[in-house]
Amino acid sequence: QVQLVESGGGLVQPGGSLRLSCAPSARIFSIFTMGWYRQAPGKERELVAEITSAGSTNYVDSVKGRFTISKDNAKNTVYLQMNSLKPEDTAVYYCNAKRMGVIQTEYWGQGTQVTVSS
Repeated sequence: QVQLVESGGGLVQPGGSLRLSCAPSARIFSIFTMGWYRQAPGKERELVAEITSAGSTNYVDSVKGRFTISKDNAKNTVYLQMNSLKPEDTAVYYCNAKRMGVIQTEYWGQGTQVTVSS
């Protein structure tokens, strides 16, 4: 029922920056954990960053210090600011919303391509 609309992907040189945006079709931040996942060619999907309804954040070790996840309640948008990008960051990035309960509820965005190359 909830759609996650992503934007901001593209081609960038190593060391450059990109900012991904995810806009849910409903206001869900108060009850959902929002996250960014990525899947590189030939690799498993991995969690990159997440932010809980309370604002706590977690990052995969490989992006710590370079990526920042945040959310703007007024704009109903979650962001992934990516700095100092490396070729190994190349992947399809997916926005995710997850709510734990008796039955887990989860939504996914369509994915946006991030390519880091010179």
